[in-house]
Amino acid sequence: MRIGFIGIGNMGSEMARHLLAAGHNITTYVRSTRSRERASSLGLSPALTPAEVAATSDVLFTIITSGKDVEAIALGPEGVLQGAPPGMIFVDMSTISPVITRKVADHLRENDIAMLDAPVSGGVAAAKSASLTFFVGGDTIILEKVRPFLELMGKSIFHMGPSGTGQVTKLANQICQLANLQGTAEALQFANSQGANIGKVREAVLAGYGASRMLDVLGKKMVERDFTAGIVAALHHKDIGVALEIAHEAGLALPITAQVKQQLNALMGCGFGEQDTSSLLLVLEQMAGQK
Repeated sequence: MRIGFIGIGNMGSEMARHLLAAGHNITTYVRSTRSRERASSLGLSPALTPAEVAATSDVLFTIITSGKDVEAIALGPEGVLQGAPPGMIFVDMSTISPVITRKVADHLRENDIAMLDAPVSGGVAAAKSASLTFFVGGDTIILEKVRPFLELMGKSIFHMGPSGTGQVTKLANQICQLANLQGTAEALQFANSQGANIGKVREAVLAGYGASRMLDVLGKKMVERDFTAGIVAALHHKDIGVALEIAHEAGLALPITAQVKQQLNALMGCGFGEQDTSSLLLVLEQMAGQK
């Protein structure tokens, strides 16, 4: 099968690398100088438009930043819809609003193009090691057609239901993850303020009911004061904003999530947006007047 891949960024370049290593040929389209450089390092010569990528693809993967970008790539004047042959499969691995996902899927379906929403979890480290988790929304038959490609990029594939449910699951994942991460930052800040060794506190709490993946992985980064990005904080800021927007429209109260969003707003305001989201600890330190 011919593969298209749009989104040769921090995550996408690693994912595309696994597809290439398995012997697949890839057609791509890039929107920035940095992505063009990554494409060149992979031996890819970008097409001029998403439509050109679609015209030579049986399956087209995207992993880009925002819902508006996905909509433009898929449905815009020179987008996927303009070039895709009937029967093509469009797999969006971005994290966006399920409302936009369903809109795009409906438009594509009207033109005999199938769509899966398959947002990923695991960050750049998991992309490099091909151990990503996929949350997939869409038709089971279509998923089985692309499963071999997903298995080259990840180790866990969950079919969540119809179109949009992959995105819903990813946003639920972000709500859990960021609540735990803020709790980790506050716990370590509290322990430090009371004179405890935060490295030992982290190890002890990991043995009890306070344990979490965030305390394990990003708590370690906080202890070591390593705030280089696994996933840049700006992406988490974007994701939690999408979740809260949907909750607001549904009349749902998400008080912890709303508070975490305020802390992420502060993080962005402090200029930490390109650092790891473990920088939430730095926000607390600034609030306490610490350097």
